[in-house]
Amino acid sequence: MAILRIEGAEIITMAGEVRVESGWTLEAVDGAISYVGPADELQPAGEPDELIDGSGCLLLPGLINAHTHAAMTLFRGAADDMPLDPWLREKIWPVEARLSEDDIYWGTMLGIAEMVRAGVTCFNDMYHQPRVGTRAAEDAGMRMCPSGVLLGILPTAEDMLADAIEFTREYAGREDCCIHPMLAPHAPYTCPREMLERVIAAALDLGVPIHIHLAETDENVRWAMANYGRRPVQAMDEVGLFDAQVLAAHCVHLDAWDIEIVTERAVGVAHCPGSNLKLASGMAPAHALLQAGALVGLGTDGCGSNNNLDLLEEARLAALIAKVREDDPTAVAAGAALRMATIGGAHALHLGETIGSLEAGKRCDCILVDLQAPHLQPHHSLVSHLVYAAQPGDVCTTIVDGRVLMRDRELLTIDLDETIARVSESAARLFD
Repeated sequence: MAILRIEGAEIITMAGEVRVESGWTLEAVDGAISYVGPADELQPAGEPDELIDGSGCLLLPGLINAHTHAAMTLFRGAADDMPLDPWLREKIWPVEARLSEDDIYWGTMLGIAEMVRAGVTCFNDMYHQPRVGTRAAEDAGMRMCPSGVLLGILPTAEDMLADAIEFTREYAGREDCCIHPMLAPHAPYTCPREMLERVIAAALDLGVPIHIHLAETDENVRWAMANYGRRPVQAMDEVGLFDAQVLAAHCVHLDAWDIEIVTERAVGVAHCPGSNLKLASGMAPAHALLQAGALVGLGTDGCGSNNNLDLLEEARLAALIAKVREDDPTAVAAGAALRMATIGGAHALHLGETIGSLEAGKRCDCILVDLQAPHLQPHHSLVSHLVYAAQPGDVCTTIVDGRVLMRDRELLTIDLDETIARVSESAARLFD
């Protein structure tokens, strides 16, 4: 029995109202939270194997990156300031066709290192050769929702689908690890209806969610109208996609009916404000989605279209953009943005019963944020500080499933020097 105990920190549990608790203690046994509450009411499970003094820090659930392509750290800065379609077809897909397993492994490992240092404890990844990225996550001790991207426009589409289903079957239903697989048709415009129907059937059979890009650009809407006679969300509803659990990335171009469908069908939405701004895809109606009761989390997208994996920045952008979009300074307040970064992301990934808040029975994914930095003073509102002022470097400890992955800003499960060296070798070869 492994016991972890964290004492002395201010705590935001994200269970119910977003508020700061003082004088509380968290204890976890074998990776599951056994107690969180007033320190003087703790009935210890035994002597802790790991005792963390959280004095001067804020303890909260780990951040959840609801949509990314982790290995695309390899593309950081290689294809900037372009529209989405030529960016994909001219710069990204040709290089991805040459990726080796080593490229994907080390690119993913670099992304994991960046996310662990920034307080992310779970990431939803859509990429090629998912076994390789998953191996990196398992080696690092990271929680991951992996899926092999499916592109029906490629001559290898059948093999990709068969391999993705086989990979997903290997992990589906397992409760002894931090890997939660999905199936990932890239988007309606890259996957014909027949492929989508087969993916839906497989997802329902395996009991796993579907991860898809949806309504990201105006062009996506025009394509769906021309090919389905409906907007993307309405077309996918008609196809039956939402009969399965779904995480839809971006959802920028939604009308009122789209929002109603997404909400009623419990479709998880990964709001990616940084990527959407950089690619000029538009500003997603995050406030309207939240007001409707939709399941909304935050994603960074890949480093090719965002350049970093900083979920605190995404929370800040989500709040600021909503205020401008709605012409309302109260739209998406700090607490709402923090919910999207934590429990909102968990629900969007259909993992809300497992992670996203600090409650007894959930897995112990949490972070400690050092509150001593000048930009976090004075402590008028720690919730506000997290969203509007905090930086990745303020995260000092990251814990996944009760295992400490970073202590006092030192990575414990990743050799960062080797990772950077191997990524540099891959990048030099791929982009020479």
